[in-house]
Amino acid sequence: MRNAFARELASLAAHDDRIVLLMGDIGNRLFDDFKSRFPERFFNCGIAEANMMTVAAGMALCGLRPVVYTIVPFVTTRCLEQIRVDVCYHRASVVVVGVGGGLSYASLGATHHACEDLALLRVLPGMKIVCPGDPTEVRLGLQGALAQDAPVYLRLGKKGEPEVHREDPVFEIGRGIVLRAGTQITLLSTGNLLPTAVAVADRLEAEQLSVRLVSFHTVKPLDEGLLQESFASGSLVVTLEEHSLIGGLGGAVAEWLADQSPLPARLLRIGTPDRFFHETGGQSFARQCLGLDAETVTTRILDAYRTATTKDTKGR
Repeated sequence: MRNAFARELASLAAHDDRIVLLMGDIGNRLFDDFKSRFPERFFNCGIAEANMMTVAAGMALCGLRPVVYTIVPFVTTRCLEQIRVDVCYHRASVVVVGVGGGLSYASLGATHHACEDLALLRVLPGMKIVCPGDPTEVRLGLQGALAQDAPVYLRLGKKGEPEVHREDPVFEIGRGIVLRAGTQITLLSTGNLLPTAVAVADRLEAEQLSVRLVSFHTVKPLDEGLLQESFASGSLVVTLEEHSLIGGLGGAVAEWLADQSPLPARLLRIGTPDRFFHETGGQSFARQCLGLDAETVTTRILDAYRTATTKDTKGR
């Protein structure tokens, strides 16, 4: 994902001289192309993320299009006050880019885990949140973010994520992408768990279930039309994210659902539990420990679907 981001940013900067990149002293090689082509628009702000965010806000208010890039916890939790007061309060058009969303940096310990960022930024007025599911969505998400006259948080994985899309889909911030049509279960995946969601959908279809698979890349604003349609049909809607169950996509959908008239489908939220992950290992190991691997997710969905359909049958 980060390679796709770097390539696309340089490509967009070639056509828009307002684009500037601010970096928190990481990824120097990643941006070699950008630095060589636009040295006057590259700023390594060092390990001073709060200051970097304020600088970006000032640039945006002067008519530039700043893109701020560093590891998720350091570009969100470390400078939350600056995002809130300097960026969001002024509706400054800053694109905040966090690399290493969720458990991408699992092996580096809790300081680099990022399972609370969506919850923190989702409550900020005016902030839009986009979590691309593959490198294609990274490219399209960056294009969409730079087209917004508002702050945008773009949450990336790390590296090695496979392509899910064979061709560019229609990408619009605030609108989910339906990858497969289905009638019994709707699976809403956000961020870098999209390849896992594809594997889960395959397993569910092998159980003779009809699955609607959606890349629900925008956590704020929600695609309320798609949610309404999903909960109005079928038996189960599942949110899947590499983020805490509190405050992420699942929390946002639950809040939305609480404000609606009763709808037929039930909600199952799958994410990380409300605890720190103290074990050490890579991302796949962390996912297995926390129940975010394809096999465990499939089992949970099957159990929830059987429970939902059994209750529906008894209710009738």
